[in-house]
Amino acid sequence: MKHFSLFVVIILLLSISSVFAQKLSIRLTDSNKEPVIGATVRLTEQTDSTKKLFGVADVEGNVVFVLKSPNTSYRLEATSVGFAPFKTTINPSSQSEWTFVMQVDKKTLNEVVVTAPKPLMLQEDDKTIVDPEPIASVSTNAMEIMEKIPGLFIDPDGNIYISSTTPATVHINGREQKMSAADIASLLKNLPPNSIAKIEILRTPSAKFDASGSGGVVNVVLKKGVKLGITGSLSAGMNQGRYGNQFVGGTINHNDGNRSSYLTLNYNKRNSYDQLTTDRPFTADSLLSQRSFTTTPSQVFYSGFGMGFTPNKKWEINFDDRLSFNKFQSLADNLNQISSLSEGLVITQNTNTLQNNTRAFSFNQDISTKYKIDSLGSEFTIDASYNFSQSNGTQQFSTIFTQPIRPVIGGDGSIDNKRHFFNARTDFRYQFPHKILLETGLKTTLQHFNNQTQYFSEVGGIRRPDNFRTRTFEYDENINSAYLQGSKTINAFVIKMGVRLENTRMDGHQLSPSDTSFRLRRTDLFPYVFLSRRLSKIAGYELRGYLVYRRSITRPVYEYLNPFPRYIDQYLYESGNPSLRPQFTENIEANISVQERPIFAIGRNYTRDIFTNVVYQDAQNPSLAYRTYDNLGKNQETYFRLMGAIPPGGKYFFVVGTQYNHNKYDGFYEGRPLTFQRGSWSFFTFHSLKIDNLTTLTLNGFVRLKGQLQFYELSNFGALNINLNRKFFDRKLTVALSANDVFFTSNNQFSIQQGSITAYGKRQSDTRRFGINVLYNFGIRKKEEKNNMMNFETLEKSVN
Repeated sequence: MKHFSLFVVIILLLSISSVFAQKLSIRLTDSNKEPVIGATVRLTEQTDSTKKLFGVADVEGNVVFVLKSPNTSYRLEATSVGFAPFKTTINPSSQSEWTFVMQVDKKTLNEVVVTAPKPLMLQEDDKTIVDPEPIASVSTNAMEIMEKIPGLFIDPDGNIYISSTTPATVHINGREQKMSAADIASLLKNLPPNSIAKIEILRTPSAKFDASGSGGVVNVVLKKGVKLGITGSLSAGMNQGRYGNQFVGGTINHNDGNRSSYLTLNYNKRNSYDQLTTDRPFTADSLLSQRSFTTTPSQVFYSGFGMGFTPNKKWEINFDDRLSFNKFQSLADNLNQISSLSEGLVITQNTNTLQNNTRAFSFNQDISTKYKIDSLGSEFTIDASYNFSQSNGTQQFSTIFTQPIRPVIGGDGSIDNKRHFFNARTDFRYQFPHKILLETGLKTTLQHFNNQTQYFSEVGGIRRPDNFRTRTFEYDENINSAYLQGSKTINAFVIKMGVRLENTRMDGHQLSPSDTSFRLRRTDLFPYVFLSRRLSKIAGYELRGYLVYRRSITRPVYEYLNPFPRYIDQYLYESGNPSLRPQFTENIEANISVQERPIFAIGRNYTRDIFTNVVYQDAQNPSLAYRTYDNLGKNQETYFRLMGAIPPGGKYFFVVGTQYNHNKYDGFYEGRPLTFQRGSWSFFTFHSLKIDNLTTLTLNGFVRLKGQLQFYELSNFGALNINLNRKFFDRKLTVALSANDVFFTSNNQFSIQQGSITAYGKRQSDTRRFGINVLYNFGIRKKEEKNNMMNFETLEKSVN
């Protein structure tokens, strides 16, 4: 906690300079008390008309001015598309906070053309908001959208990284999914690309969010409908690498004012491959070489349905259902070879084949209600969700020995998984006078997981139960939490402080073939501090600084704790570690944004009891290795991120950025001291060229130098994607051509040299793909979103 104390001292010193400044806050709403987003506001001194201030309303309808002459009366003028111009005179010396209502301009609402800037990324307090619309038009699922967001990195296993080399936690509609990286990746691949409203990137989430995950949070917010009118879309697309992906889907939304509803249907058929080569010397003269090739064909049906009710101006009730059915296969061939290095002779050679056939079903029900206490943003919300998922699969395996020749070993198994997950929370938010905001809430999550796996082996035509692979277990998890945080705006200075209390209860029971039960009970406290202040203005753009402190926890899941061995192949098995402790991370980050665009960040993570995936060599049989998890000591990670852009508005716009991560491990591995340091650079970019009013060319890509994945050192790799969009039929039809990983550089070599384990190899996937997407929008939309700030392209929309 010494880092937290230092952080508080820094905050107090920074706050002194801003206490005596004078600030004026303006809030603009419509007649329904909804914020008027993107309104342009001008303040003119009554005594000197040459002195003017300009501002743009944010997503809450707020505009903040810093006044040099607070005792002077001002003329206020506010304009926004679809609203009548608003004019009035105010005196800031009488009060510093004003709320005004803008009236709809019925004369101009009937038929106008709105030029609506759509920001690609913007900074809103402690989170970055990404608009996925331009990326969705050239993607076949949500995971592809993630891969194209500048600054996000996804490894071959589906882990998503933001700033740290620790994976981020993925939320859907603000709810943690409590799944493995592979399951999260499958979920995102099942989501249609046009189902996402926005993506929130929280590098240092506040006390309102779960304390789990030191790598930050990626929150995927799904679309629920539009404000007014009837709209819909039909979409279809495909891309082709060595294998192909195809999808077709449709969405319809309806809103008559007090009620809204939506329906989404999508079908996705996809296939890909993963090719892995590994060489592992296990004695001075013996080398184990493995070559594997895996394909994963699948078919997914996805549907979403929701209804919303606003019985009056105070209450809002929403019901959302999601249903998916997944039929997928996994076909793998693995060639294993042991050779003598000195003689160059093959001693042993065999081929493993593995085939999985799985059917998975998932159902999710969300219910939420919101009560708006006042027009200042005070509200009370209750949210509950239930998720049930089930997968039933069969597996067939065999090992053919070609040198020396031995009888074929084979077998089969059945795998049945059931998961129940319940999440309930309540949040209270109250806006006091003088810009004081209080937030508090309670949350509980309950998870029950059941697995029944039964295997049989067959040697020489004799079939018998395989006790090494067979197992049955149950896992229960309950996490209860409460948080309290408050924020205060003092002129150009915002400070937010909070704390979160979490109680963790885990119970695991291995029922067969032996009892490996464990139990975990603990209660932890997690402080959070956020500081923001206006630094200066450059060429009319506001420069704002942020300073954040957060403490987080990473809990081991059941697979990490269960000590029962799990067979991978005859040279590798894995088991959990029941003595594994959770790891705690303290993060301090400072960042700067210009006009709500993040441009620079520097931070440091201090992690203790760090646990990671480790590989040990069997002392009795050196050709055999086992994979497990261990607490290895502590880690200090330093990172910085820099982004820049050409201001949009013309035909060409680009974003370019870089990030550097340096990790220093200090602990013990195989009972011996371990010191390990490595730095890694990442470069990423996004370009948009508006060829004409209907055609846009975009390019995005990344390069990672000396990458790192836990203790694995990666070679340089990257990807370049090119997309061309063209609109037809009064902009209702969009046709997009895409080329992903054009130069086929998103593959990497890897190596590890820790303790007794030395290995190196190469991994590549079906990443180079060329495709076409078609999207047709239909319906009437009576009122459009009004976005603002710098954009990456200018969209013209007809409003009827």
